Amino acid sequence: MRVGMRRSAKSFRAFRRLALLVISALFIALTGCSSSDVDQTTPGTRYEFNGATPAGQVIEATRRAVAPSFSGELLDGTQFDSADLAGDVVVINFWGSWCAPCRVETPDFQAVYAEVRDQGVQFLGIDVKDDRQMASAFMTNVGAEYPSLFDPRGEVAMAFRGFPANVVPSTIVLDTEGRVAGVYTGAVARDDLQSVLSGLVQETGG
Repeated sequence: MRVGMRRSAKSFRAFRRLALLVISALFIALTGCSSSDVDQTTPGTRYEFNGATPAGQVIEATRRAVAPSFSGELLDGTQFDSADLAGDVVVINFWGSWCAPCRVETPDFQAVYAEVRDQGVQFLGIDVKDDRQMASAFMTNVGAEYPSLFDPRGEVAMAFRGFPANVVPSTIVLDTEGRVAGVYTGAVARDDLQSVLSGLVQETGG
């Protein structure tokens, strides 16, 4: 009788431990969702892609969400961290040396970069699905002076939740507070890029 009771008590304790583990796991899962699956229309929340921004336009300041942090290695082997972009308007351009529209877009981006780099604007290329030597040669041939991360697996794009990583070229523009101010899928016209950057620089009183 006592043996049976001890077995029942042990079974009950094991069941209780299992139940507590399940409840804890559910709590962690739910709190994880509440901290990351947020409404990007709320200022200060984390960015999640929900559609491209119309050409030449930016997201209203009150609806911008904070961009994720990321790091990696530049094409020249230098280590890079997105913290280096803090305080500036930033153009993040996803490209590849194999991408035909990039051959047209990149020289235009370089031209705009030369115009605005002294106005608190940084450009960063993200080279995806590429060979490092071919990518470096491409940037040299088109005369691009801004740095590019070597990101063959598209990890930076994945950091921007829901961002269509397979659309190359594509561009994300950040404001000086590190928030996503525009997302443009496909090639960006030079005039549109100039208009967007002019507006964001003016927001800071520049």
